[in-house]
Amino acid sequence: MGRLAGSPTVQTLAIMAVVFAVQTLLRPFRILHTTLFVLGPTFPVRPWSLVTSVYAHGSLEHLIGNAVMLALVGLIVERSTTGFRYHAFFITTGVLAGLAQVIFLPGSRVLGASGAIFALLGYVAASNRVSGSVLDVLRLGRRAQIAIFVVLAVVVTVLTGSLQVALVAHFTGFLLGLLAGRMGLLAVGEPRDRTQVTSGPPG
Repeated sequence: MGRLAGSPTVQTLAIMAVVFAVQTLLRPFRILHTTLFVLGPTFPVRPWSLVTSVYAHGSLEHLIGNAVMLALVGLIVERSTTGFRYHAFFITTGVLAGLAQVIFLPGSRVLGASGAIFALLGYVAASNRVSGSVLDVLRLGRRAQIAIFVVLAVVVTVLTGSLQVALVAHFTGFLLGLLAGRMGLLAVGEPRDRTQVTSGPPG
């Protein structure tokens, strides 16, 4: 039980559940609910929505779908990092993904953890030994690696996209995760013996 309580993935799931419970109580008060939890073009005057929107969800189905995905990838990521790094990564990528959505699609409103979850998924995809070895063998420069990651992010976004889905947030989160995974940003312990995306010949 103590081990579960110390899991950053379980902690994040608990936060999402608590936030959704509060949302449910406030839904009859639509303006208040929107002000507290929905990230939109007015975020400069509602800065808290940058964070609260990451943990908030539009429906129970939305929450369950994200919770299942988080459990699958989050438990993998947390095995090689600290709780602090995990939470900082989750919040930072979630905020940046949401910001990208409302900035590049004017008028957009966002809530949900999918941007941060896609970042965790991207991290898993790029930080494992197989993908690292392939990129090392190819000896690609920084720009070439980033170009590959952009293409992968586009493909994953298109394949997982559907109506009323924050595609820009998904793309941004997955791309950030790929870059962070290649750099081993969340890794702790001995430094990894591999070429990072920040090294190698330019081009």
